[in-house]
Amino acid sequence: MIAVLLCAGFATRLYPLTGDFPKPLLPVTGRPVIDHLLDQIVGLPGIESIHIVTNARFYEHFTRWRRNWQACLAPRDITLKIYNDGATANENRLGACADLQLVFRQAGRAGAYLVSAGDNIYLFRIADLWRRFLRGHRHCIVALAENDPETLKNTGVPVFGENDRVLGLLEKPDNPSPGWFCPPLYFLRPSAREVLEDFLDAAAQVDAPGHFIDYLCRREPVTAIKLKKKRLDIGSIESYWRAERILREQPGRE
Repeated sequence: MIAVLLCAGFATRLYPLTGDFPKPLLPVTGRPVIDHLLDQIVGLPGIESIHIVTNARFYEHFTRWRRNWQACLAPRDITLKIYNDGATANENRLGACADLQLVFRQAGRAGAYLVSAGDNIYLFRIADLWRRFLRGHRHCIVALAENDPETLKNTGVPVFGENDRVLGLLEKPDNPSPGWFCPPLYFLRPSAREVLEDFLDAAAQVDAPGHFIDYLCRREPVTAIKLKKKRLDIGSIESYWRAERILREQPGRE
């Protein structure tokens, strides 16, 4: 089982902080954003390797950062690999779905995949959700409670069927229905590899991973794990400082 962290964006909305520095490595409470995510991933049952995709501009930043984790991961027999997707600017980026395909092809088939954006900090225990996923047989995505329309317009909004089955995922809808949104945290079965290949053959939208999840929902059963919890999305200067403030005030996760 492997974890894939998507870190190849150029974070133009955080300039000048990210003009020559990757967003997932920006410090929050003294540690890189991505470290808060890895703290949760390294303890998950069955995870054998972690794969991080970045771009040509930031590849060296991540290879230097990796050294800090090698001593921690070695006793756990977890490998950490960094991929360079070759993009040099926001204008020629591959997009998150193509980056996921890059890992799927190079890492080979796994028993299960955890996929996440590398710039999100989740204020809930991923381990509880991962164990629930492993007990089942479907792909799973996380749905967080949200009623603010402006927040919903900037994320993926699920369409539910019976028993929390996800029938589709609306990426950044103009008129979202209040209730739930899905952060970029997905637990996928091995068959997702082939579905992703089909999606990229047919898709015009290959950047936001929610477009792939929408396609997956129409091909195979996907279940939502609903939570009334929060995540911190480092998407702007304001949200970056907000994450710093929240973690300093509430360092623990429930």
